[in-house]
Amino acid sequence: MKARSPFSEPDELVFAPEELSELKPSGAKPWKIIVADDDEEVHKATRLVLRNYAFNNCGLDLFSAYSGEECVKLITQHPDTALILLDVVMEKQHSGLEVVRHIRRRLKNSMVRIVLRTGYPGQAPERKVIMEYDINDYIQKSELTAQRLFTVVTASLRAYNDLRIIEKNRQALGRIIDSSGVLFTPQPVEDFAICVMTRLCSILGVDENGGEGRISALSACGGRGGETVVTAGCGDLAPYVNSHVSSIDPPRIKSDIEMVINKAKGLITQDYYAGYFQVAEDGPFSLVYLTGLNSLNELDKGLVQVFSTSAAMALSNLKLNQEIVDTQKEIIVTLGEVVETRSRETAHHVKRVAECSSVLAGLAGLARHEVRMLRLASPMHDVGKIGIPDSILLKPGPPTREEYDIMKSHALLGYQILAKSNRDIIRTAAVIALEHHERWDGQGYPQGLRGEEIHIYSRITALIDVFDALYHKRVYKEPWDLNNILEYITNERGKHFDPNLVDIFLDNLDKFLSIYQAYPDRSSDS
Repeated sequence: MKARSPFSEPDELVFAPEELSELKPSGAKPWKIIVADDDEEVHKATRLVLRNYAFNNCGLDLFSAYSGEECVKLITQHPDTALILLDVVMEKQHSGLEVVRHIRRRLKNSMVRIVLRTGYPGQAPERKVIMEYDINDYIQKSELTAQRLFTVVTASLRAYNDLRIIEKNRQALGRIIDSSGVLFTPQPVEDFAICVMTRLCSILGVDENGGEGRISALSACGGRGGETVVTAGCGDLAPYVNSHVSSIDPPRIKSDIEMVINKAKGLITQDYYAGYFQVAEDGPFSLVYLTGLNSLNELDKGLVQVFSTSAAMALSNLKLNQEIVDTQKEIIVTLGEVVETRSRETAHHVKRVAECSSVLAGLAGLARHEVRMLRLASPMHDVGKIGIPDSILLKPGPPTREEYDIMKSHALLGYQILAKSNRDIIRTAAVIALEHHERWDGQGYPQGLRGEEIHIYSRITALIDVFDALYHKRVYKEPWDLNNILEYITNERGKHFDPNLVDIFLDNLDKFLSIYQAYPDRSSDS
């Protein structure tokens, strides 16, 4: 049994028992060898000796070049060539040496193994060539027996294969390091699962077609008691995006996924990897499923395990970040409710503003993280009212001009209260508090900002705040009729409000009214 690697808790990722298998390189394709020599007999003899040769169960693909120029063209066309059997003297006295220099310096190909073969050792002394040129072996043609050729080819292919494995895993580990930075970025758990899937596929070199049909993967999200929906996929599982997990075929994959969901644990077996992600107990969860591991070698499987451990640490960090965000959210909503209660407006006002603002932000095309930020920060828009005297804040009926000027100071007061924080949510709330009474035409306060000088968060909150204030009873007024509210907002399009936001709001009015039904004011007559 392999050691257990934690996911979010010590027992959240289980490694199934498995037997060690022989490490095999990706040798599905034959090994490419270039024979570069101006003597046709050399080509014939080489092909004869190697006609039944195989290394790691893969045969050879031999290419013939009769000059240095032809050899350069072949290696340029086939950079994955494993070995070049290269004559020194061809069309020129040192053609072979020029080819070596071109391959190593211009093509920057350090992987291909180069074996110099010469019938004129005096033209290219072995010690000088070995010291000055990046070659891997030097053989006089008079010494090149069939057995010697067999030995040279085998040693060269083995060295090439080892270098290729080292390079592949160097690149993969580099991708793991790069991916770790992305995984540790605060994000929703559903985005985290998609990120894990895409990064894992990248590490294994799997494209959207599933890497020649060997590897398939998906990410899905759901909640207890509800359907789990596929959010992303590649390979054979790509067609199931936006479908329920219950519709997946073959049944084995569906059964594997359902088992992971029921046990709420990740699992690695000989054939598949499943990661289970849940930030809050009984909250929504996401999972990543990758099948086809039996087509991977042990090093690739090891990369999966290394990455899963990194994902486990990232998920733990995500939970801690979520706790911080939840704490900030609770403080923000509570403070907003205190302010609204003090001004005799129901606490549901801040909840409605938060929900409606986030909906309008999404409809306006803001990124998902911006939508979340606005939802968390907008409840603090009126926090500056905490500094307004009760005689003005609680006065029934319209305020005097002097009282109104004092009331307007709540925007700057709110900003001053919040702007000292280094937290993104609080600083965003400070901007909204300062600007939510600015107007599109520049006639608002406290700065007289115009148009897009006003932050999009503030423009959204301003429209929702005014609609909510008109729709519900306040200490200084009765609720307006909906038709009158819509007429007012339409008339203020391009004056008080961002015209684009007004259009979006009116086109999707039902979405906002449904939120109002969910958070009604008990004191409202509307």
